Amino acid sequence: MMGLMASDETRTETRTEPPRETGAEAPAETRTHARVDDGVRETSGEAPATRAWTTWTTRLLVLGIVLAAVNLRPAITSLGALLEEVRDGLGMSGSIAGLLTSVPPLCFAVFGVTAPRLARRFGPGAVVCAGMAAITAGLLIRPYAGGTGGFLAATALALMGIAVSNVLMPVIVKRYFPDRVGSMTGLYSMALAFGTSIAAAATVPVTNALGGHWQSGLAVWAVLPALAVVPWIPFVRNREAPASTVPASTVPTPTAPAREQAPLRITRSRTAWALAVFFGLQATAAYITMGWMAQIFRDSGVSAGTAGLLLAVIMVMGVPLAFVIPRVATRLPHQGPIVAVLGVCGLAGYAGLYFAPVGGAWAWALLLGVSNCAFPLALTMVGMRARTGAGVAQLSAFAQSTGYLISIPGPLLVGVLYQHSGGWGLPIALMSALMVPQIVVGVLAGRDRTVEDEAAR
Repeated sequence: MMGLMASDETRTETRTEPPRETGAEAPAETRTHARVDDGVRETSGEAPATRAWTTWTTRLLVLGIVLAAVNLRPAITSLGALLEEVRDGLGMSGSIAGLLTSVPPLCFAVFGVTAPRLARRFGPGAVVCAGMAAITAGLLIRPYAGGTGGFLAATALALMGIAVSNVLMPVIVKRYFPDRVGSMTGLYSMALAFGTSIAAAATVPVTNALGGHWQSGLAVWAVLPALAVVPWIPFVRNREAPASTVPASTVPTPTAPAREQAPLRITRSRTAWALAVFFGLQATAAYITMGWMAQIFRDSGVSAGTAGLLLAVIMVMGVPLAFVIPRVATRLPHQGPIVAVLGVCGLAGYAGLYFAPVGGAWAWALLLGVSNCAFPLALTMVGMRARTGAGVAQLSAFAQSTGYLISIPGPLLVGVLYQHSGGWGLPIALMSALMVPQIVVGVLAGRDRTVEDEAAR
């Protein structure tokens, strides 16, 4: 896959005509790169750097994106698989456990909004690299921090790294792969789903293999983000997209940088608000699933190992679908039909979970796994609803930060309803009810328009 994308980069053809808006002549470096597969050699003095970028550097960037995406959820799903053991070990009530499952969206909302500013100052590569280091430190510290307060603080450190990386992934894709937004979004969404499902499935067996201590079962997941730091190191000081990855038609004119740097009045855009609410509702469903679904199956009579596998099935459905859905979405003028199909699958899965949680457990897991693929669809729409890299950065930060704020009460409310009702009927009813507005706002967010146009009105 990485080799294919690297080879695709070498076939990028830059144009020779001047930019349309000003009629000025294109810069020399944008006129001297011809297609490598035509056998035409570059005549610019920048040719060696361009060739270097289009081979090993591009592959390293793709590897870094994939490894970073793998680490964006194991901190959460590994905890969901061992939530009962953690609650017993730290003496948590159901309400406090609900608060713990609400920490991820809270951190994503608080820290995610800082990502564009940090990226402008230090570069997106440096911020993602630091994010992977923060995840590593948080996952190592939290099992041994001692007490609920220390556990929450170390979890917040890991989630801070996840938050900034969450926001910057669409930005990096838009900047370095502007003509492959769908395929690259699908690739890192697939890697994200893979990491999510692996943590859900393997945490209980790994914990048992390490002596049955939940501390070891959680700490072992610090290895993956430590590995993910490595490929981002060369990009720490690289703040600009190389010319070879940006089509010449998108090279900014002398007046374009001022326009692109001017912040959008993003709150004027109805599409931005619809996308933010859609993101928030799908995140609510996702974090309820990651935090509570294994416990729902366990309380229904399923063993801990099987419950972890069922959670893994929900997450692993995103591996193939997260690659397919963004590619399909970018080919449609309106993404509303995809939103509706995912929502109907979610409603069917919740209904089955209510009426026959054990008998049809595997079928409900499959349906809920399909429904959870609203996340890669939301990320794809972030890239499609803005024309410029700066617009994507601002929309990504707004949609994700606002969306995660919206999602904070959901997991907490599930914990409260579970503790006070003594069962899962009311929590499941809540999950089903939230799916209806998710479909509505998703259809609105899927309309073919851009936030730049709406914000300028």
